Amino acid sequence: MLGYYLHTINARQALEAIAKGLSCVRLSTDLNLSERDFSLSAQGLVLDEDNRLSIDELKRIVKKTQRIYLCRDGDIIPLEDRTSGYYKLVPTAGAPLLEISGVKMHISKGTDPFASASEMAQQAVRKGDKVLDCCSGLGYAAIAAHRLGASEVLSIELSREVMGLRAQNPWSNDLGQEGIVQRQGSSFELIGTMPSASFDSVIHDPPRFSLAGELYSEEFYREIFRVLRRDGRLFHYTGNPHVVKKGSSFVDGVIRRLKAAGFRRVEKVEHLMGVSAQK
Repeated sequence: MLGYYLHTINARQALEAIAKGLSCVRLSTDLNLSERDFSLSAQGLVLDEDNRLSIDELKRIVKKTQRIYLCRDGDIIPLEDRTSGYYKLVPTAGAPLLEISGVKMHISKGTDPFASASEMAQQAVRKGDKVLDCCSGLGYAAIAAHRLGASEVLSIELSREVMGLRAQNPWSNDLGQEGIVQRQGSSFELIGTMPSASFDSVIHDPPRFSLAGELYSEEFYREIFRVLRRDGRLFHYTGNPHVVKKGSSFVDGVIRRLKAAGFRRVEKVEHLMGVSAQK
């Protein structure tokens, strides 16, 4: 186990149980993957011999509603990276989401980040596929593709900060499964080194246009088209539900460039804030 993960909800559950004088409380300390019972005392929560949280520490965690803390070896550290920008994991009712400098990197409203990433994978991936996952983030789509029966998934992520956070995220553990290959680097640069017609499906989930405009370019779309096999499928997350629904010039531009790159059956997928296409 990587450690114990605490956030507003489970810290509040522990405090409420202590206030009632209970001797134990059932908590999820792996971000909603499982639950188990933990001992309580009048002083606080007992995770194990080395990891005990006082009432004051629990109260501090409750106040930070958009933060996850990792308790390990007697330390309590937030799951964040401030070396360049501000990267952090944010709790949800399911899998944690990635937030970069205040911008949420997942669809989370009315769903769960892992569930929405799984739906994105389902748009493109079929059993036996060799899959390219560009801008992999926490790796949820890559894991979903593997679970759908992909024979191989190549997962590319540029940010070392993101890769550091996903190494501490229990929902990303399955990236270590046989059949998933993780590479750190630029999708824009690496795709040019890949053989033509080498993938059956591509999942493309880039940062917003202002941060990585080249990943929305016709040049990049032509590279995706090149590495796809005949009849290969693409799902491209574009973000911003209002933009997708209203058919703004931005998403219309994405569709126009995908068609110019050779794609057919280019269609908006409104509930996933993206576009599907086929070679």
